[in-house]
Amino acid sequence: MTNLDKPKILVVNDDAASLLALTSLLDQWADESGYSVLSARSGQEALRQVLLHDFAVILLDVNMPGMDGFETAEAIHQRARSADIPIIFVTAFLADEIDRLKAYQRGAADFLFTPVIPQILHAKVQVFVALATKNEELKRQAHKLSQRTTELTATNKRLTREMEERQAAEAKSHAKDEFLAMLGHELRNPLSAISSAASLIGLAGVGTDSVGRAKQIIQRQSQHLSRIVDDLLDLSRAMSGKILLDKQTLDVAALVSACLDTFKATGRTGNYLLNVDMEPAWVDGDPTRLEQIATNLIDNALKYTPPGGTIDIAVSDNDDEIVLEVRDTGVGISAELLPHVFDVFVQGSITLDRAQGGLGIGLALVRRLVELHGGKVSAHSDGASAGSTFVIRLPRAAPAAPSADVAPAGAAGEHKPAILLIEDNDDGREMMATMLGAYGYAVRHAADGVQGVQMARSFLPDVALVDIGLPGIDGYEVARRLRQDGDTRHIKLIALTGYGLADDQRRVLEAGFDKHLVKPVDIAHLLDAIGQCATIEG
Repeated sequence: MTNLDKPKILVVNDDAASLLALTSLLDQWADESGYSVLSARSGQEALRQVLLHDFAVILLDVNMPGMDGFETAEAIHQRARSADIPIIFVTAFLADEIDRLKAYQRGAADFLFTPVIPQILHAKVQVFVALATKNEELKRQAHKLSQRTTELTATNKRLTREMEERQAAEAKSHAKDEFLAMLGHELRNPLSAISSAASLIGLAGVGTDSVGRAKQIIQRQSQHLSRIVDDLLDLSRAMSGKILLDKQTLDVAALVSACLDTFKATGRTGNYLLNVDMEPAWVDGDPTRLEQIATNLIDNALKYTPPGGTIDIAVSDNDDEIVLEVRDTGVGISAELLPHVFDVFVQGSITLDRAQGGLGIGLALVRRLVELHGGKVSAHSDGASAGSTFVIRLPRAAPAAPSADVAPAGAAGEHKPAILLIEDNDDGREMMATMLGAYGYAVRHAADGVQGVQMARSFLPDVALVDIGLPGIDGYEVARRLRQDGDTRHIKLIALTGYGLADDQRRVLEAGFDKHLVKPVDIAHLLDAIGQCATIEG
């Protein structure tokens, strides 16, 4: 058996000594067991190896900087060719049950705990090598059997398959290219406006009114960029099932009315005739996600309806279901496009100079969020220039009992807590510290985790705002050290992170944080979180 035919074992470990130890142990049995050993020093390098080779088994270190073992395993198993490669996680500590479950969900076949016992390593690896050898034998036998079939049939099937795969790949590549072009267009427009406004502010002799308008442009376009990023992230999470709904009983009519008020306040509805017909309609839903649904539908109607057109918005309670209907007199949907209107990246117009803009993901996100709520969405149009109608149907819920108004957190006291901000991004740290100072808070700040812990011990703030992705020691370790110190244990900790999944929130709370905020943080939400922490402390 040549080296090319031998089953391959991949060892992934960022520590050079550990990597050498494992590969040396495996090499001493390689000739006897008939396998070859390859190595990688990071998750990214492991992915490159998987693209080049098929492996009988992968020994994967859990704790690696950058892309850890769990993320590497998930990336390996997302690729069809490597989806079935067995992975043995190597870890220096006994994994708790949650980590075990997480590992098995990422495709773990087994665990090895360091220091590794050679006999156990040999036995476990030998099982997968033998399995790979047997699978290879079965593949060769299957290949021989397939060669006995009619050459014409085999050739015809192969050509048909290749044509279908090529067409699918071309369509996918075309859709990707269109999307990237649209994304570049959608990002450059607000970035250009922000850059121009920022330059204007710095010019000598610019009037106060012009500076004020420039600041409004920067704020408005920054919010637009944030919405683009949020839509992209939310669609990715929704399609992969990683959005967890925070449900409560709410009135859809009140929620839609609030969305309409926002559009009216920004002047979006001024050139349209709006007909609104809403009655109380209660559902069990996530208010943030339902607001996304309503906002996307209304924005879609405004975007594709010329000025002077009519938009009808209705919310009704139909016994066992709640119906939200948005109808417009806009450009309509062609018969060819209508069946695909909820597909990702689909739009009626592809040209970059189209007036409507957008990334073509809004309706795809609407459908997925509606489905997560147990509902259905449908679209209807009689064709081009005939307008469109979108209908959302959600399960009905019993009306919520009226509750007494609760005063905003922290509103009762005038004392403002002292703040420590730990953030490695210089511009972000300066802006947030300046903003908090403008609101009357005493703020000190640090640029990395070690400096932050030292300053917390000397400054003893009431609240610490801690970025998770810090150099040196990350935000999780900062929280652990502050919680372990009797002098700093009382400090309320608010995590600032770009990751908002349920697992991220779990890690934050387990590390000792009191609250978890996702960047970019709206100043009102930040002040509310600080006020709540101060109230809890008092």
